[in-house]
Amino acid sequence: MAVRTTGEKGRVMKSQPNAKKSMGKRISVEVKRHWQLYLMLVLPVTYLIIFAYFPMGGAIIAFKDYSIRGGIWGSEWVGLKHFKNFFTTPDFKNLMTNTLALSLYSLIISFPMPILLALAINEMRGRHYKKMVQMVTYLPYFISTVVLVGIMQNIFSVRTGLVNNIITLFGGTAVDFMGKPELFRSLYVWSGVWQGMGYSAVIYIAALASVDISQTEAAIIDGAGRFARVWNVDIPAIMPTIVIQLILAVGSIMSLGFEKVYLMQNPVNMQSSEIISTFVYKRGLINFQYSYATAVGLFNSVCNLVLIVLANMFSKKVNETSLW
Repeated sequence: MAVRTTGEKGRVMKSQPNAKKSMGKRISVEVKRHWQLYLMLVLPVTYLIIFAYFPMGGAIIAFKDYSIRGGIWGSEWVGLKHFKNFFTTPDFKNLMTNTLALSLYSLIISFPMPILLALAINEMRGRHYKKMVQMVTYLPYFISTVVLVGIMQNIFSVRTGLVNNIITLFGGTAVDFMGKPELFRSLYVWSGVWQGMGYSAVIYIAALASVDISQTEAAIIDGAGRFARVWNVDIPAIMPTIVIQLILAVGSIMSLGFEKVYLMQNPVNMQSSEIISTFVYKRGLINFQYSYATAVGLFNSVCNLVLIVLANMFSKKVNETSLW
């Protein structure tokens, strides 16, 4: 067995500070060489620190009875009281059912649509026609949620809506689309597909642009038709992108934004439209139950964290593609 002498130990200890200095020098040189790129990172990193990481400290009020007078640290500690209240409330089952049903419905329908659109656009031969289709499908993304819901209310209005006018024109009976609980999820999901499909397809179109043209040419020589080329060349090429997007989508199953749901809500469809995010908004900002709303939001975030970790582990084991 080799024995390290005192001199060798001294040289090792001296080499460690030298290695740290060398690493610090390399980092300094790298920052100076690409300072423009690092300068561009200042605003987004600052935004994340202020609006994403710094507010995490406030999550402690989920374990307290928060009062404005006592503040975050001066309020009474109550432990898991608000979590227990949420789990035992009569609304818990309905909230979880509506949130999961709407999220899964949206995932099943909304996720493959941009992929299909990107593959279809990639197969178009006319350059100008391809750009026109991409632009037309991309534009709805810039419509605000408020305007979108307003358009839906006008189109599906019982008295003056375009859809009901067509129905009554052919002798049918007008339908209250926005008031039927069983139609709420379909209206939410398909309007979201129309609005976001073109925007979501951009990342897949970019991935398809990197497909090796020699593979496509080889498939043509082998007699592969258009569908066969898409299935055997294009889809495998963009599969890592699809997997990453799917992992992110699964990790946000419980994170439905409340704006669109809240705007589409009315007393008639409340049975199907009340989800966790709208529940948190009403309890926290309308009823001023800050600790209770924070506890529900924290539970929601933990569920999303567990889902994205499990989805990443499954993808890494099955497909060898993962976020980390």
